Amino acid sequence: MVAMIRRADEMVKEVRERMRGGEGTVELLHVFKKDELKGRARLFAKITLQPGCSIGFHNHDNEEELFYILRGTGTVDDDGKEEIVRAGDAILTGDGAGHSIANTGDEPLEIMATILLY
Repeated sequence: MVAMIRRADEMVKEVRERMRGGEGTVELLHVFKKDELKGRARLFAKITLQPGCSIGFHNHDNEEELFYILRGTGTVDDDGKEEIVRAGDAILTGDGAGHSIANTGDEPLEIMATILLY
């Protein structure tokens, strides 16, 4: 059995510019790295988008991505349908569907994200 405690100061921070063709800068705080996830997950991270920043539209084939909005307000393109999302909302995208997300508010948009492989 694997057990692990990851302290906040041990998490790996990554910054990506124009992620998946989006606007601005995206910060990913990798809670656990891909090689530490022994199950079907390939990502478990907190994503932060500053106002005006976004992750561009992309599809999820043979996997699904779960977003849980921790803080802020944004707009999601949920496979062609635009929706406003706020803290407490969740998004599930997979089975070949696609999505994008943009921070349309005036504070950081914080998201817990997990990608699970089929």
